[in-house]
Amino acid sequence: MANLKIKTLVLFLGILIMSFSGGTHAEISCDTVYNDLYPCLGYVMGNSKVDPACCSGIKAVIAEAKTKNDRQSVCSCLKPLASSASDDQIKRASQVPKQCGINFPIVISRNVDCSKVKFF
Repeated sequence: MANLKIKTLVLFLGILIMSFSGGTHAEISCDTVYNDLYPCLGYVMGNSKVDPACCSGIKAVIAEAKTKNDRQSVCSCLKPLASSASDDQIKRASQVPKQCGINFPIVISRNVDCSKVKFF
């Protein structure tokens, strides 16, 4: 009987922990975001055309960022890059998703509030 109570308590605590953490806690890493978006760097730095691999990279980031935490992690990875970029680079970076025909609702800005990013 005591053993059953312990198992029930452990199960309850596990469910409680998962409900507060959103189920999984595996957020997308900045390394993954940077690797996926690396092909976009040429355009952001001044090349005349967006590399098709850049568009594929954006699609990969969107596919990998399944949870709200993932999407906020993506935003948190991109925000420091925006803070060190020139105005022209930010403007070019914000044009990339549109040129790829992709809806990417994270505003590329020095002032983006990553806590408000909820979906792609």
